[in-house]
Amino acid sequence: MKLYLDLCVYNRPFDHQGQERIALETNAFIYILEMVEKGTYNVIASEALLYENSRNTDEQRKIRIADYFRLANEFIRINKPDIERAKVLKGLGLFDIDALHIALAEKSEVDYFITCDDEITKVYKKRQNVIKVSVVGLTEFIGLEVK
Repeated sequence: MKLYLDLCVYNRPFDHQGQERIALETNAFIYILEMVEKGTYNVIASEALLYENSRNTDEQRKIRIADYFRLANEFIRINKPDIERAKVLKGLGLFDIDALHIALAEKSEVDYFITCDDEITKVYKKRQNVIKVSVVGLTEFIGLEVK
């Protein structure tokens, strides 16, 4: 199974774990990493993830997240058609970087784009006829896999 993880997923273990949702999502991310290491899931990394992570002001977090990217089975570069597709997706109500991540996930034909961002999943649920990849929340994905 091919997955594209939004940067917020990679960041989740570094967030304050006092909220139940954050702790659950952290555990879900760790589970996904274990499945990647076992070869059950293939994770896609991209230039957009590298760029977004490079803007992190917390050096330790930035380095740790960059280490996670090394688990990727495939690396996607940004091309002009990806920018054009991101513009279309932005028109649906997504932020620039989120639209670009989804455009790259579509291009790499992943099974799921996984996020912790409720706004992205909300846009997807309204416009899934236009978005060409399944967008799911992190814990929602685990629920799908456990069935």
